[in-house]
Amino acid sequence: MICTVIQHKTFPRISEILSRVEMAEIRLDRCSLTDDEIEACFESDTPTVATCRVSEIMAAHPELSETKAASICEDLLCKAIRAGARYVDVEIEAPKYMSKRVRACAQEYGSTFIKSYHDFERTESLEVLKNMVEKCRHHGAELVKIVTTAHDLSDPDNVLALYDYFPPAELIAFSMGEAGKQSRLQCLAKGAPYTYAALSEDDSAAPGQWTVSEMSETLYRGRSFANASIVIPSSKSFAQRAIIAAALADGTSRLSGYSPCGDNEAAIAAAAAIGAEVNSDGDVLEIKGIAAAPGCIDIQNLHTGESGLLTRLMIPVLPMISKSAVKLTGEKTLLERPLKGAAEMMSAFGVSLKSEADDCRIPLEVSGPLQCGKAEISGKYGSQLISGLLMALPLGDKYSALTVAEPKSIPYMFITLDVMRKFGVKVKNEMAGGQAFVESGGDWSHCTEMEFKVRPGQRYHAADFAIEGDWSSAANFLVAGAIFGKVTIGGLDTASLQADLSIMDILMEAGASLSQTGGSTGPVTVQRSPLKAFETDASNCPDLFPVISVLAAFCQGTSRIAGVDRLAHKESDRGKAIVDMLGKMGVVSEISDNVLVIEGHSLSSRLLNGRLLKGGEYTSSYDHRMVMALKVAELGADAPVVIDDTDCVAKSFPTFFDLWAAGEGFPTHCHPGRSQGI
Repeated sequence: MICTVIQHKTFPRISEILSRVEMAEIRLDRCSLTDDEIEACFESDTPTVATCRVSEIMAAHPELSETKAASICEDLLCKAIRAGARYVDVEIEAPKYMSKRVRACAQEYGSTFIKSYHDFERTESLEVLKNMVEKCRHHGAELVKIVTTAHDLSDPDNVLALYDYFPPAELIAFSMGEAGKQSRLQCLAKGAPYTYAALSEDDSAAPGQWTVSEMSETLYRGRSFANASIVIPSSKSFAQRAIIAAALADGTSRLSGYSPCGDNEAAIAAAAAIGAEVNSDGDVLEIKGIAAAPGCIDIQNLHTGESGLLTRLMIPVLPMISKSAVKLTGEKTLLERPLKGAAEMMSAFGVSLKSEADDCRIPLEVSGPLQCGKAEISGKYGSQLISGLLMALPLGDKYSALTVAEPKSIPYMFITLDVMRKFGVKVKNEMAGGQAFVESGGDWSHCTEMEFKVRPGQRYHAADFAIEGDWSSAANFLVAGAIFGKVTIGGLDTASLQADLSIMDILMEAGASLSQTGGSTGPVTVQRSPLKAFETDASNCPDLFPVISVLAAFCQGTSRIAGVDRLAHKESDRGKAIVDMLGKMGVVSEISDNVLVIEGHSLSSRLLNGRLLKGGEYTSSYDHRMVMALKVAELGADAPVVIDDTDCVAKSFPTFFDLWAAGEGFPTHCHPGRSQGI
């Protein structure tokens, strides 16, 4: 990325510049700004670097002592940090006490601490430069900046050689002067998170500095970038649970914010099949329920479409409310997905599952009745069947206690409980774990056991509420914005229980620029920013795997995503599908010990080194999540990505391609087009 140096400018001009550049360094020692103006500058969505040199303050005010000048710098930098500066730059010569305080402030507020070294006379030997990097790192630098003066072409070679010894994502190293001019761009090819450029030739901060326009043209060659503002459709995880709960309720429920998709429509059809009356008016569903009680219906067949969630919800619900055995049928990829652990789990409650396949697949006969009581079950096969049990057991006539060992996808269980509470049905729950769980303050990822206590004789009652937006769907647009441009998304709730809200944490760890206005339900904006490798455990959010794999391909360094074992029986063998996709695109990846390991390179490095992802013909593996990930990847490809089946997105997100073209939309791939230059 290109960081535009802003100096000797008033606030109105700085504000205007920030709206047009992809990143900016604001020289607080060379710009006279009030406290309010500093806050306004650094709360911008545009990633910013706050810089204030003690030497510059002393040069401008010779009457000041070094201590006083350092105090002024510290004050200005900390104000910028508190306002939202993404990076803060302190020179190696700054007093240690000042550097220590600024670093502490940066750590508290989440700013990246840069320690910088400048040599305005020469370029020392490689060994000396390596020692300087180590010195900066010793003083707490998260990012080291090494800038020297080049007198011949061997000097920048010495500086750029530093990238062979230190992680490129943690180093910005180039040379000043005409002999070092190319190194300002070459450092990006080496993997530097960003480089510096001037607004114009008359506004250069150092000799040999490129202008933003000439560097943009050389780096991006007129490529266009994403710029979109959309409203995301409703969460099918919430919608399907709410539709079934409303169908079980006594009275008429109104569910607003509904978005149709294949899985949601299958849930509506299932609700009608058990006797509920469903009507729609725009984005509002009206569902008159059946006032469910044990044995209240008598049906022989139920079709669940292609929805694995709906199938697993209904497996326990049907033997509770139906007098007779029910044959569950489905279609498409659902027919190939084994219901692992289902027979064993349901047998603990007296329910028999009969399938023609040895590994228990749809079509499936479910025979009850569901018997309440105490049971211990394994959670290793996921949360969906457990969610079905939680919805069914409260209708029974006996107390139930369900202990789940090694639970997976815990957030989805809490979504189920949240939806049930809206309809007046309550289940108590407790989480347990070892020392790591205790020390984490109850982090779901360290939970080793859950216990649910279910009071009998409860009934669902009609409810009116809005279905929140879908974080699974939003993740694709957020990742696209983080790598390739800027995206603003409405219809989401950052206080959501949805597991895929984790995309926000993953993007922040990767270094993305994120902001939200208007409270937890206000629009979320993500803007292109320097990205670095990340590590995450996606066991509780397996639907994120495809798109965060694409994210990792554009994060400098080696990213690791744990939880691959959750992918084998999705719409595709998703782990294999991801590795195959990345390999064909030229991205090095492997699965090792349940972890997907991906070698990534920044977008700038890929552009300069000819390492854009490879376009061409790809298979979706008939998996809606893979289709969306492929479209995101296409933005960084050298040619269009042609997908063999795109209709499968209708399963969860039928309007995906329409929204993809929303606003100024997303370019088809990294092709020449409108420039985003200043």
